[in-house]
Amino acid sequence: MFYEDIKEGYEFPALEKEPITRVQLVRFAGASGDFHPLHLVEEVAEKAGMNILAHGMLIMGMLSQGVTSWVSRKSLKKLQVRFSKMTYPGETIQIVGKVLEKKADNLVLCEVQAKNIEGEVKVVGVFEATLPSRKL
Repeated sequence: MFYEDIKEGYEFPALEKEPITRVQLVRFAGASGDFHPLHLVEEVAEKAGMNILAHGMLIMGMLSQGVTSWVSRKSLKKLQVRFSKMTYPGETIQIVGKVLEKKADNLVLCEVQAKNIEGEVKVVGVFEATLPSRKL
């Protein structure tokens, strides 16, 4: 993808993840060190009046994977996110994004969202990346 080929409003190809599983939450807890019982223990979640929750950083990792499937990591200059809704086991997360603005020096400003297949936005963000130029 070259800077000259991108137009404002361009939508990146969506990245759809597999449904979130309890095993995935246990693995993420081990990898991240986040063993909060709301992510792992059904009785604790029920006592708090909710269901087991997926780790917010797991969803952010999915969002980041979407971004780096569109632009290379070395071209990514900034990524800012905001968590907006909780995510639960069984939900399928889709990462979508589009170019908001083309700036000078081959820089693009883009938005990105992690949402479930029902359309509930879980994480929303913006990123800036420098795209390669056809002009060398």
